[in-house]
Amino acid sequence: MISTRGRYALRVMIDLAENQADGYIPMKDVAVRQGISPKYLEQIMPILSRNRLVKAVHGKGGGYRLAAEPADIVIGDVLRLTEGSLAPVACLAEGAEKCERESSCQTIDFWRGLSKVINGYLDSKTLADLMSN
Repeated sequence: MISTRGRYALRVMIDLAENQADGYIPMKDVAVRQGISPKYLEQIMPILSRNRLVKAVHGKGGGYRLAAEPADIVIGDVLRLTEGSLAPVACLAEGAEKCERESSCQTIDFWRGLSKVINGYLDSKTLADLMSN
């Protein structure tokens, strides 16, 4: 299940994309438009900024803007940054310890297939695909 953090990150990124003609956008403006607590956005924006999905300018006239065109920002990348693993089961999460039952697991191929479908779908969509304009 995608958490609030992942869902809000996508909403913020779409908002920035749809308002990118305005230059750097104050986070309070995005918070109001999206109905998201500014405190919650303060937790999300550094993740997106550190990973070069958004650019930040602090101080008067500052705010955030996308670091790339909406068509170049992959939804899977945004969600992996904010969610961590998108694996459907813990044993397939990146960095997970090798499961002692893997060699006899009757469901591992099913979970791998599901993971491939999930990640393939998320990686086939960009921010531009989610924009209303």
